[in-house]
Amino acid sequence: MADREKILRYFKASGDDELAARLLDIAEFAKKTSRYKVSEFLDPHGYNVAEVIAANFDNIKVEANGGFNGAERKRVAFISEEYRGTVDFELTCFLVKWDKRYYEISHRDVLGAFMGIGCKREILGDIVFVPDGAQFVADSSFANFIQSNLTGIASANVSLEEIAESDLLVKEEKVKVISSTVATLRLDAIAAAGYGMSRSRMADEIKGQNVKINWKEAKNGAQSVNEGDVISFRGRGRVEVAEIRGTTKKGRTAVTLKRYI
Repeated sequence: MADREKILRYFKASGDDELAARLLDIAEFAKKTSRYKVSEFLDPHGYNVAEVIAANFDNIKVEANGGFNGAERKRVAFISEEYRGTVDFELTCFLVKWDKRYYEISHRDVLGAFMGIGCKREILGDIVFVPDGAQFVADSSFANFIQSNLTGIASANVSLEEIAESDLLVKEEKVKVISSTVATLRLDAIAAAGYGMSRSRMADEIKGQNVKINWKEAKNGAQSVNEGDVISFRGRGRVEVAEIRGTTKKGRTAVTLKRYI
């Protein structure tokens, strides 16, 4: 059996000890029962935590499923290698529609509607806009509650239809490549360049806990950013630091950013 206290000490340094404790409970259940157990929906950082935990158990593996092909948020199953059955990730898929002639609804609006009916983010997977409205994936144990209570988004009345996982459309994202120079590789400077706003305003957004880096809440605007890091800004998509190209003659740092909209 894995050394639980040692694992929790390791994750405490990064502030992930509560998540690690929940995932350890799941892994220990799979180990004791020789079966499997499924987690809440996890972002890519959470999935990395799950992989580290699974690596500390003999004969335990992890699989993930978020419904959509290329899903960002997925449920993770810790599976005993002795288990020979099929893993049920307990996903229910929905299509939500509204009258697009009169209402323009954003990802933030959809997520806000879920929060408004008492749903936690952990029971929801990705939300993907499609020509008919938006598709999303949820924990099956909350499917009936969602169907009964999600009747409006923003000021629009909506209809909700359960669909098959095979009907989920491929998640498509528009990518804008940004070539810029920054005074420093601080988070506030890089994020300001990526989202096209002033550094002071971005610093305020970071203080307001609206910005994450590599799917973890940003500590402060002075936090260093490295090539390959992913910045997310609530309601504004993600920015990837694709390349740090070097120093210009004026002493600034040239960067290439990819903004996913």
